[in-house]
Amino acid sequence: MNISLTGQRILVTGASRGIGRAIAKQLSESGAEVIVHFNANESEALKLQKELKTSGFIEKCDLGDSSQVIGFIPYLVKKYGPLSGIVNNAGIAKSAPDTLPTDEWAKIWDQTLQVNTTALGILCKEFIDQAKELENGRIINISSRAAFRGDTTDYLAYAASKGALISLTRSIARYYGKVGIKAFLVAPGFTRTDMANEILSEYGEEYALNDIALTELTKPEDIAPMITLLCSGLADHATGTSIDINAGSYVH
Repeated sequence: MNISLTGQRILVTGASRGIGRAIAKQLSESGAEVIVHFNANESEALKLQKELKTSGFIEKCDLGDSSQVIGFIPYLVKKYGPLSGIVNNAGIAKSAPDTLPTDEWAKIWDQTLQVNTTALGILCKEFIDQAKELENGRIINISSRAAFRGDTTDYLAYAASKGALISLTRSIARYYGKVGIKAFLVAPGFTRTDMANEILSEYGEEYALNDIALTELTKPEDIAPMITLLCSGLADHATGTSIDINAGSYVH
């Protein structure tokens, strides 16, 4: 089966590194025009842009600031044309031990939900606004196994923020399907990224390896092919589904 995304224009958030970078490269290799979103890492975004096989563009937006997020999709549509898909990959995972003073703990909670949930909800809403006119569009929200099995006490905010995406994705899938919009949730487990390396340094690699069924940790390149399939239209009747890619560390 040869997957072609020729003619598609897809936004990938948080694409300057990690999972988002691998997704952007895979989508481009399959023929899509990719808009690479970044926040702070412009040099890596530019580097990725040069590596893409098809036309690629880079755009900055701070998802931690709703005033920047609101209007971002309409801006992209006006500049590049309609979007056929969006991969909401960007996210943060900040440790907030329960020993923190509550005001500090709450600050991390607010930051995490802003980036991982609120900004993503706005992006979905504005993507749907333009996709309804086309009667076509695919949303892939990158969640986490933490949404289903929970996380450690240091990462309650992260788990909660990713859990909210389950209901959001299912609601979009159920109630916008008749106007051609499909939505999918992909829930990776522990994946070798810069963000994960910070956690590995805290807990140790043995901790992560002992938690999975396979012999090696998931790499970003292990996730990208599934995203490409979901963007292709070949899996549209799986709209609303949640797909686990976690090396067997959580099955349900």
